[in-house]
Amino acid sequence: QSRMAAASRTITFVTGNAKKLEEFRRILGPDFPHKVVSSGLDLPEYQGTPQEVVTEKCREAARRVEGPVIVEDTSLCFTALGGLPGPYIKWFLSALGPEGLPRMIKDWDDKSAAALCLFGYCGGEGGEVKVFEGRTEGVIVSPPRGARDFGWDPIFQPSGHELTYAELAPEVKNAISHRGRAMAKLTAFLTEEHS
Repeated sequence: QSRMAAASRTITFVTGNAKKLEEFRRILGPDFPHKVVSSGLDLPEYQGTPQEVVTEKCREAARRVEGPVIVEDTSLCFTALGGLPGPYIKWFLSALGPEGLPRMIKDWDDKSAAALCLFGYCGGEGGEVKVFEGRTEGVIVSPPRGARDFGWDPIFQPSGHELTYAELAPEVKNAISHRGRAMAKLTAFLTEEHS
C-alpha cells in the first residue's frame, strides 16, 4: 500500500534535456512534495498550433509511461513572420543556429517576438490533458549575445530588459521567462492537486 502511494507521487517529465530538468527542479524548489524524474522518451513530432502540439504529445506520453506525465513545448514566435517559427523553432535553430535566426527577419522593421512555453500535464492514460501557458514578449537581437549553451537564449531580449536571456542571471531569467511563468501555473496546480 505505501509502495503504491509512493509510486503515485512520481511524475515523469518527458525531456531528453538534462538542463531543462535541472531548471525545472530549481524552480519547483526543495519543498515540492513529489519526485520528478525525467524520461528521454522519443515522442512523435506533431504539427498544429502550440496548444494542439502539446496536448497530443502529452496524451501519447501518458499512454507510454502509464502514469502522471509532464511534457513541455516551447515556441519562439516572430511577429514579422505571423508567429512562425513557433513550435518548429527547434528545427529552425538546428538548421540555422543562433546567428541565422535573426537573418530571417533582417528585412523587416518589426523585430518583436514572443517566447511561449506550454506545459501539458496528464494524470495517466486517457486522462484529461491540462495545458499551462507562459508568454514573454521581447525582441530578436543580432548578433547573438551571451552564453551559447541554451538554444536561442542569445537572440531573445525580453521586454523591459537590456540583456538577452543568455546574459541574465538564472534567477532573473526564471522570474520573467516564458518557462518560469508556465511553470508557476503548473506548480500551483500540482501542489494543490497532489497535496
